[in-house]
Amino acid sequence: MSNELVWDRPEPPSKPSPTPLSRELIVNAAIRLADEGGLDEVSFRKVAAALNAGPMRLYGYVETKDELLDLMVDEVYGEIALPDPGTDWRAALTQIAHGIRTAAKRHPWLVDLLGGRPHRGPNSLAHIEASLATLDGRPEFPTIDHVLGAVSAVMAFVRGAVGSEIAEAREERSSGMTEEQWQAASGPYMQRMLATGKFPTLAKVMFEAEHTNAEPWFDTGLNYVLDGIATRHSPA
Repeated sequence: MSNELVWDRPEPPSKPSPTPLSRELIVNAAIRLADEGGLDEVSFRKVAAALNAGPMRLYGYVETKDELLDLMVDEVYGEIALPDPGTDWRAALTQIAHGIRTAAKRHPWLVDLLGGRPHRGPNSLAHIEASLATLDGRPEFPTIDHVLGAVSAVMAFVRGAVGSEIAEAREERSSGMTEEQWQAASGPYMQRMLATGKFPTLAKVMFEAEHTNAEPWFDTGLNYVLDGIATRHSPA
């Protein structure tokens, strides 16, 4: 096995074949499998079958499944539009946060690979660079540690919020019930529990809160985080 990262390792020279291969074709096939059935569907055998090729041919392009997953993540990062240089830091981080959420909703398996080992592909590095550059050099963030702390806080929120949203969607699919059906099924139990008077604040949530879909809640939580960063790093 090579000690070079997959992005530094050249692809094998092309050979005449009824089934052409490339890293791009392999990665795109793996992404389609993951989109349809999750990461459990991604294996060299299944990717090769999707490309009408023998599994052993894939190893000339990608040596391990971890490399394949890294390439998949980097491909998805390439789908996320980055803010223009000079964009207001708050607007830029909002765009980045929504970009990650949109990509994860399109590729739900992405949330399972966020927050683990660092992603070092060219698209991932461009995304990290753009995120840090939105704050770097601004007087409110005088050191790179301030920049890193603020960006890390936003990314932690995004991973948590999007992860919960995707998990809820998965649970809904696995149960075979819509949210309305689940609410109807659990309603009598919840009414009995709330009637005990032991959960008054939860009762307010159930009966008084404006229940909206996930995107407004995402915006609300993101604004809380950005408000906190803005307050801590006020020029005053």
